[in-house]
Amino acid sequence: MSIPDKRRFMTALEQAHGRQLRRFLSARLRGPSADVPDLMQEIYLRLLRIKDHEAIRNPQAYLYTVASHVLHQYTLQRSMRPESMNPLEVVAESQPATAPDPAEELEIQQQLDAVGQALERISPRAYAALIMYRCEGLTLVEIGRRLGVSHVMARRYLARAVNYCEQYLEETTLNGATQGH
Repeated sequence: MSIPDKRRFMTALEQAHGRQLRRFLSARLRGPSADVPDLMQEIYLRLLRIKDHEAIRNPQAYLYTVASHVLHQYTLQRSMRPESMNPLEVVAESQPATAPDPAEELEIQQQLDAVGQALERISPRAYAALIMYRCEGLTLVEIGRRLGVSHVMARRYLARAVNYCEQYLEETTLNGATQGH
């Protein structure tokens, strides 16, 4: 099949079934998901890899079969991902409920400032994503829009920031333990 024929086939599929396919994916994901566009793209990429589109007897059934396979892989990948741990939440949860010592508060604030400045130097977008997520409560989609990137890239920036914070906290804890002896 020639490239113009493939384009016509894909355009016809999108026009005839695109809206219903998006609803199908959203329903299976149980609620609105920012991953639907990525899943749609993967479905159409797989369809483009087919050499002989004329051999497909029922394009709609084939489309939904491919969509089901993509959705199945997506849910498997999500279930295998470890839950991410936010080091800032762990620190907040581990703080005692009693009145904090002002000297400790100042030290913690200085550490937070230092990690923020270091992260901003290393990756300004990762730092911005972390601030938007933690301080402003924005979603990954909103962060992506603000940064002018996809929500997937916003997730990567946020993950980079969280990983950096985890490493920083680990290093300062280790350095503090070795200096205290």
